[in-house]
Amino acid sequence: MSGVQVETRRETARAGAAASVLDRWGHQLQRLPLHLVIIIFIAIWIVPTIGLIVNSFRNVQDMSNAGWWSALFPPHGFSLDSYNQVLQTENVATSIFNSVLITVPATVIQLAIATMGAYAFAWMKFPGKDIFFIVIVGLMVVPIQMTLIPVLQLFHTFGLAGTFIAVWLAHSGYGLPFEVFLLRNYLGGLPREIFESAEMDGAGHAVRFLRIAVPMTIPAIASLTIFVFLGVWNDLLVSLTFLGSSPNRPFTVVITQLVTSLGGGWQFLTAAAVLQMSLPLAVFIFLQRYFVRGITSGSVKG
Repeated sequence: MSGVQVETRRETARAGAAASVLDRWGHQLQRLPLHLVIIIFIAIWIVPTIGLIVNSFRNVQDMSNAGWWSALFPPHGFSLDSYNQVLQTENVATSIFNSVLITVPATVIQLAIATMGAYAFAWMKFPGKDIFFIVIVGLMVVPIQMTLIPVLQLFHTFGLAGTFIAVWLAHSGYGLPFEVFLLRNYLGGLPREIFESAEMDGAGHAVRFLRIAVPMTIPAIASLTIFVFLGVWNDLLVSLTFLGSSPNRPFTVVITQLVTSLGGGWQFLTAAAVLQMSLPLAVFIFLQRYFVRGITSGSVKG
């Protein structure tokens, strides 16, 4: 091979490499607007949260005199006064415990019923199955506010008003339509051959549900656990309606009472908000690996 041919091939290779680099840069530039939009939306969510956390460690004078960003530069002036005041407030510790007593059972009840109901709609045959499913899905469009007073009157009739059972049942009734819909789509997308093989081996619906459906639905169940837990833990409307001033009221209701009618005590809201979001944040971090996988699968299958 002559020297001219070798040099020509080298130039061709260099030109190809340069073109490849330009193509990659061009592709990145095309995606730049999308990346900027994503960064803006992230900032919209993250910046106020950072400000909330920073202000929770400042005293009322500092919060009144300067924005939260000033605390990031010396002198910082951080303190735990707001947290001490919130935790020493009457009924706060009890209300946090009440929030756990409300959220954990309500989450377990909803997920258990939703999983069994979704399996029935996905893999069992019974008269009117499609009609029942349409009715349940249709309940998602009913505004909760329209049902609060009738349900409260019903609970008063049975002596359940102001009890944990009332709020468990209320959250379950309001959340189950969406949960059954999501899990039914996920379960309906599982391979039919697995269930048919188990049926041929003599496995009944209980065995197929416990040993096949539930293990294969863990990503969707974990995703729903995050949704349900956050929804119940952060709820104010349902708890305020069915518990009111009951000793069983959760932390969200007590937070609203930290501020007086004249606006006094507003500085405690930041510390209370950080305490309120700590446990849900831990749950989300623990289950986040299932979140996207479960929601995506449940939305496209079925």
